[in-house]
Amino acid sequence: MKVGVHFNWQNYTDWPRYLAKDPLPPKISDQEIYEEEMYLAGLVEPLGFDSYWAIDHHFSPYSMTGGALQHLTYFAGKTSKIDFGTMIVVLPWYDPLVVIDQIAVLDNLLQGRQLTLGLGRGAGVREFDPFRVPMGEARDRFNESLEIMRKAMTNEWFSHDGQFYKIPETTIRPMFRNPERLMERMRVAWSSPETLPLTANNGLGMLMTNQKSWDAYKQDVADFNNIRIGNGQSITQPSVVVKVACFEDEAEAWELMRRHVPESTKSSKHHYQFGDVDRFKNTKGYEQYAAIGKAPDDDEHLIKVGAEPQAWGTPDQVFEKLRHIQSMTAAEEFILNVKFGTMPAEKAEESMRRFAEKVLPRLHDLEATMDPSILELTRTEKATMGEIF
Repeated sequence: MKVGVHFNWQNYTDWPRYLAKDPLPPKISDQEIYEEEMYLAGLVEPLGFDSYWAIDHHFSPYSMTGGALQHLTYFAGKTSKIDFGTMIVVLPWYDPLVVIDQIAVLDNLLQGRQLTLGLGRGAGVREFDPFRVPMGEARDRFNESLEIMRKAMTNEWFSHDGQFYKIPETTIRPMFRNPERLMERMRVAWSSPETLPLTANNGLGMLMTNQKSWDAYKQDVADFNNIRIGNGQSITQPSVVVKVACFEDEAEAWELMRRHVPESTKSSKHHYQFGDVDRFKNTKGYEQYAAIGKAPDDDEHLIKVGAEPQAWGTPDQVFEKLRHIQSMTAAEEFILNVKFGTMPAEKAEESMRRFAEKVLPRLHDLEATMDPSILELTRTEKATMGEIF
């Protein structure tokens, strides 16, 4: 199976200063974070990983990529073999023609390497407000942007007259190198139950960004493929994000997970403002996010639900845990997160190098199949689709 890597580009220690709008400089500068993460990202190809993935975030210490497509365009010029993926491009934030134009450029810069387009609608008011996009319009804007994207990839000349975007007849240059493959590799990440059937019925694939239990994702894979079967489509398998700590000493790996996974989770809660339950309740399409703000956020709980299920320990333990996650999710590829919270860069590098030496070759030899228990769940007759969804 294929194995990729992503980094958070996160200045975790700056959250108190940022939230207080303190005019003093950060304790750790954003430039220091960039030096560390650029060095680690530069190891992805030499160490033999298959792909590099970029997150799409703005305006806070949470993930300072400045946009997934710009980020990947830089690394396209720094690499020659690895594939790329976005996790995700938040379509409602941008003029769809800008996104499509950037995708076309990146597609050509990769010179035939694969680009997987993970797409989504976003959930951070810290980003929607500065972009001047009403968050309650996100789902409709996403759907319309996706429609425009498909027009651009299937027609040299196209126009659009929609609710949010009116585009006179135009064309995209450079032309897409392989638009059919781009459309085949479009994937959506979701946490809300409403998004799953919308994604499956749109003919898109699955990107699992580690926001649920593996048991919940197992059911999602079955439900998703039941819809595809009902639509006369073939079964599909997801890309799955996993946090990894790979060391010769199990205790060292666990200490890093125990310490830094809660930091990562708290950073996410700061960025998305999950504690503002009323805002989510009153925003169209985001009502289900209100439950996240009510969830326990003590370290003990975050360790149990966020750290324990991940892939940590010795190389043998990490391999077995990833094999278990693959059986639960039917992952066709993993996207590893090897540095999170305030984890020191040197520890992330040590983990990454050990994984590349002792685990990666075994995963490359592993056939990424769908577990029979998931296949059983996907054998729902087409006639029952309306009752289930």
